[in-house]
Amino acid sequence: MTTVRIVPAAYIRPARAPDGSDVPGWRPHQRLIVLADEDRRAVPLWVTAGHKGLLGRLGRPAADSEVSSGLLETAVRLLGASGAEVSAVDIEPASEDVAELRSDTVVACVGLATATGTRPVTVGAEYGLALAAVAGAPVRVADEVMDRLAVSVPGEDMLAPFLPPPGARPPGRPARRFEPRNMAFTNGLDYWELAVSSSADGQPAWQDYSCTAADQSAALAATVPEPAGFAVLVQTIAAADYRGRTVTLRGQLRTTDIADQAGLHLAVGGPPAGPFGAMLRDHGPAVPFGAMLRDHGGSSLTAPGSSDWSWHEVTMPVPGEATSILFGISLTGRGRIELRGAELTPAQPGTQE
Repeated sequence: MTTVRIVPAAYIRPARAPDGSDVPGWRPHQRLIVLADEDRRAVPLWVTAGHKGLLGRLGRPAADSEVSSGLLETAVRLLGASGAEVSAVDIEPASEDVAELRSDTVVACVGLATATGTRPVTVGAEYGLALAAVAGAPVRVADEVMDRLAVSVPGEDMLAPFLPPPGARPPGRPARRFEPRNMAFTNGLDYWELAVSSSADGQPAWQDYSCTAADQSAALAATVPEPAGFAVLVQTIAAADYRGRTVTLRGQLRTTDIADQAGLHLAVGGPPAGPFGAMLRDHGPAVPFGAMLRDHGGSSLTAPGSSDWSWHEVTMPVPGEATSILFGISLTGRGRIELRGAELTPAQPGTQE
């Protein structure tokens, strides 16, 4: 096994290849992590970008008390109290002929050292890497994988071979604003976020849902016959300009083969530490955020089955302590929901309803 160091990158791969073609295995929300050895060989690993709290932990030393994923730190402490420790984390391909290391082609084998020996526990690559970072444990990759997939990096920047030229990179996520943005989806899904809940085994159901934008509308759809949990396509804005007023979300919805719930949703949030990702930081990917939007805000649900375009709206008060307004569409279970003509409008100041 080759011991490697983790080099995270603030880069999310687009959903298609640079020439615009569909590539098997390429999905939106894949963030780059480079695994590099002491000989300056490096191999890219593409992991689910939705694990923002986990991935944010990778660049910090193990002793750092400001841990993005507090659950992992707690787990390491509990292991230590029970006489076990993380001895190493091995990144293992699912098969010998894997051509690219991604969340769906590799797993992390966590070695737990106890008084009676070392036990392997298999987890997702993101969780394994974050656990290694918290525990200060070495990360290893099979020699054969390094020999076959790694490239030599002559310069100091270990990320350079795996990033497109600066001019070809997509722009960074726009900053959160006080007014809704890109409501007609003329700029794709800029300013919008896809979030998912966890499946029964606790793993986020990222691959069970997808979102797209075309023809001034957006679609949220299940990608498997029996998707786990639920998904939301949502925009977040600061609430400062809307406090003490009501806001109304209005838009046209079209549905196809809805099996459970789908609809237009509006929620008012408490104090987030930053944009969407920071709201999820301490509680795992998407669960509290998605639950707030789906279960604790206002909603205009569609009927099961399919329906043509029809107008829906939902109104919510914005209390004085609110810091964020969240709005969009959600989907639970099989089917597809589309949104167009979306508008978020406030009542006149002093007209709280």
